[in-house]
Amino acid sequence: MALTPSNMIPLGTPAPRFSLGDEISGKMITLEDYLGKKAVVVMFICNHCPYVKHIHEGLVKFTHSFEKNKDVAFIAINSNDAKNYPEDSPQKMKVIGEKLGFNFPYCFDESQETAKAYQAACTPDFYILDSQLKVAYRGQMDDSRPGNGIPVSGNDLKAAIEALLSGQPLSSNQKASIGCNIKWVTTT
Repeated sequence: MALTPSNMIPLGTPAPRFSLGDEISGKMITLEDYLGKKAVVVMFICNHCPYVKHIHEGLVKFTHSFEKNKDVAFIAINSNDAKNYPEDSPQKMKVIGEKLGFNFPYCFDESQETAKAYQAACTPDFYILDSQLKVAYRGQMDDSRPGNGIPVSGNDLKAAIEALLSGQPLSSNQKASIGCNIKWVTTT
């Protein structure tokens, strides 16, 4: 496991478009489906990373806290090489999503083009897009990490979402997420 921080792409960057299959519902998900939402949270996660496993329950609780708010949406994307990391396969994504009660799409980025377009580097890695689908936040969920004793709260994401919902400017002082590197497909 290589401990890797987020690439902090410039705020205001237009979010790269994608069309990916949700492994839980079987539906195609496109970013355009969310145009007009005040906050769209794009999360690069996976099944096997200990940093993602550490936040699983807190992430589900966090997303459920926004369930009634129609101005906020969450999309999870797994871009890991499922051939070399079979725990991250689409079939196991569906099992994990159903077991944990994901109330958001969990999409598989087999080509890894979406992760590359977002310059995603690690799992977990978070991007919050504004109503124009421009990057308003990128970085961590909160300060909790495996073994540091800080509870998973989602404080960093919550502050950014609440600012977008209230029309307030977001702080540009945003902390990079830290986790396992995305497992890129290697060609020989």
